[in-house]
Amino acid sequence: MVVRRREGEECFGHEAAGAGDVWTWTALDSDSKLIISWLVGGRDGEYALAFMDDLKERLASRVQLKTDGHRDYFNAVEEAFGADIDYAMLIKEYGEPEGKKTSPERRYSPAVCTGATKTRIEGNPDPMHVSTSHIERANLTMRMANRRFTGLTNAFSKKFENNVHMVAIYTVWYNFIKNAQDVEDDARNSGWRVADALVDGRPLREDGYRCA
Repeated sequence: MVVRRREGEECFGHEAAGAGDVWTWTALDSDSKLIISWLVGGRDGEYALAFMDDLKERLASRVQLKTDGHRDYFNAVEEAFGADIDYAMLIKEYGEPEGKKTSPERRYSPAVCTGATKTRIEGNPDPMHVSTSHIERANLTMRMANRRFTGLTNAFSKKFENNVHMVAIYTVWYNFIKNAQDVEDDARNSGWRVADALVDGRPLREDGYRCA
């Protein structure tokens, strides 16, 4: 796939009691807004590397990569891409605005972003395009379109496999059906066909999948 600018981030979810937390890693083309790669599993260095390896296989050219400040991206990006990447991190600071106390109504609300720092990691990323806004909006769309991602409910996936299948179906819908005409044109221009999505997930390990 031919891409110029790509964003990556993780989206948190729940699984059945005792199974632990589940994260959905997603990579987005900043121009077409297509989901290039995704992975469901943990949030450690092994998953970060599997995610970046999969992304590397899907790209046909050097890209500018932007991620959040998750520390496991450092080694994962270096091992997957080496020096063949223009990579920057957007490290955000969260908390409550100075002088304000958390109200009871905000108890379960996300923390407020109080600042952000752009950090060059590798290559020559354009500082004007160091942003994770598109992937954050894509993650919001994923949450709004999938009841399983809703917090403080019993709608979470009861089996890990169900969560993986849900993300697979969602990704096909997002890339090829949502805003169908525009997305179809973007997918075609990027070198993708619907047939490319009709492949089986490749096992990564017992509790994770490297998925197309």
